[in-house]
Amino acid sequence: MSTSQGTPNCLLQAWHGHERELRGWLIHQLHSEHTTEDLLQDVFIKALRQGERFCAIENARAWLFEVTRNTLADYLRRKRETVALPEDLVAETLRPAAVDSLATCLPRVLTELNPIDRDAITCCDLEGMSQEEYARKLGLSLPAAKSRVQRARKRLKVQLATSCQVHFDEAGRVCCFVPRPALPEIPKPHG
Repeated sequence: MSTSQGTPNCLLQAWHGHERELRGWLIHQLHSEHTTEDLLQDVFIKALRQGERFCAIENARAWLFEVTRNTLADYLRRKRETVALPEDLVAETLRPAAVDSLATCLPRVLTELNPIDRDAITCCDLEGMSQEEYARKLGLSLPAAKSRVQRARKRLKVQLATSCQVHFDEAGRVCCFVPRPALPEIPKPHG
């Protein structure tokens, strides 16, 4: 049964029975009567949207509290304070990290590795093959494949440091390098 404005009586009864308790809980959480009133209005509107389905809710109090908690959580998430970054930090974060830029040096350095190391790096690190799959592909035991990949990574690091003149900061991160473009492709002879 609904009132003349279309609000189900069961909703009005539940609201009048629990509004004071909901208000007290929100004020305790927020310490703001104004925000509490705004959130209570949001909860009431959500209950109104249920229409006659609200009457089928077994525990109206539990439903109202759950919606109130969710409404509060949404409000707090939106309200989360943000702090502007200093300009020098913004400029630094917009620059690509040196390690990302190092990718321009990688293709050429890969060609300088021996074929076994190049295959290990290409399959496991660039193409995403698991070391277990790599071991099966080559007919190796898993420990042997893992050792091969680890040795290849160490040699790649040395080759990158040498060929691209990679330098590391105090934390061991790549800070800078001298880029080396990939070799141009040599045209194949005709005939």
